Amino acid sequence: MNTITGYIDRVISFFGAEASLSKSWANAILALFAAFILWLIIKRILTILEKKVVRFKLIQVRKELFVILRKMAGLLLIWLVGVMWIRLFHLTVVEKTFHAVFIIVAAAPIKSFLLIFLEYLERNLAKRTQTAIDNIVINLLNKFSGAIVYATAVIIALDTLGVNVMPFIAGAGVMGVAVGFAAKDTLSNVIAGILLIIDRPFEIGDRIEVWSAPAGSASWGDVIDIGLRATRIKTTDNIVVIIPNNEIMTRDIVNYTTINSSIRVRINIGIAYDADVAKAKTLIIQATNSADWILAEPAPKVVVRNFGESSVDLQARVWIKEARKRMDTIDHITDMVKVLFDENGIEIPFPKRDITIVDRHVGEPLRRKKDATTP
Repeated sequence: MNTITGYIDRVISFFGAEASLSKSWANAILALFAAFILWLIIKRILTILEKKVVRFKLIQVRKELFVILRKMAGLLLIWLVGVMWIRLFHLTVVEKTFHAVFIIVAAAPIKSFLLIFLEYLERNLAKRTQTAIDNIVINLLNKFSGAIVYATAVIIALDTLGVNVMPFIAGAGVMGVAVGFAAKDTLSNVIAGILLIIDRPFEIGDRIEVWSAPAGSASWGDVIDIGLRATRIKTTDNIVVIIPNNEIMTRDIVNYTTINSSIRVRINIGIAYDADVAKAKTLIIQATNSADWILAEPAPKVVVRNFGESSVDLQARVWIKEARKRMDTIDHITDMVKVLFDENGIEIPFPKRDITIVDRHVGEPLRRKKDATTP
């Protein structure tokens, strides 16, 4: 700004710094006329450019963008004319105020330009990435961009007026500390939300475990929103669970789809001790092959896990294409195994107890109890 005003002073000195009032008015009107002609030229150039860029697909908000450019060009010309008038008529008293007002007014088109730039990023960059966190960051910037731009403009304007802004900044810091103590839980959730966005343990659309789901309902769901205060998860029962971000950051996060949608499912199956283990394994493998979403590679397998109290505990391990079909897989395989076991005589055991009754008085003569009243 000082460089531009220096050039303006050179222009004014060319016409004569100590000119008469009439000559000053003539120079002022000449400057106003020159600015008007320059505005017509800039407007014409922007109109031609606006028509030319129709062929370019990258510029999708050209109309709004050129409106902002016209406003910025007009404000710049007004500022130049204003500075020249102040210097011509030696109105140095109002010069700082004029600069401060111009800075505040110029914040509006700057904010609009920033919003269009963020919209461009969202359309052309964020939607091309695999992660949804970029959309969240851009959404946050859209919400707070206006406050950031105007706050910065006010600070610069106050500094231009010669006001020491350090006490205001220090006071804002003290107020921030007080607000922090008053709303520490909310702020902790906000900080946790920012850490979730940076660390990215899950993204929108991921399926994760929900430890705070209502009793008797589904214990996992899909992330539908990551906010600054809380994260929203929709369970497979179509119940939306809102969990504070601070609580999420202090718990283990089980993400079923963070790498890819394929996961391994384990199904525990018990058979009787006198059943044919090899045959039972073959039948379980046959049950796993009946579902088209179960992957052939890695191949399903069955292992002996343990010798239980009343059963030999087997476990089927299969890989499925889509993590969201985990419960369907368990249900399908369990149902098919029951049918195949019944058809082939494989017993699914249940707890049994052998009870032996021993009469210790067999063969002994019966004895009558004496009456307590008999002498």
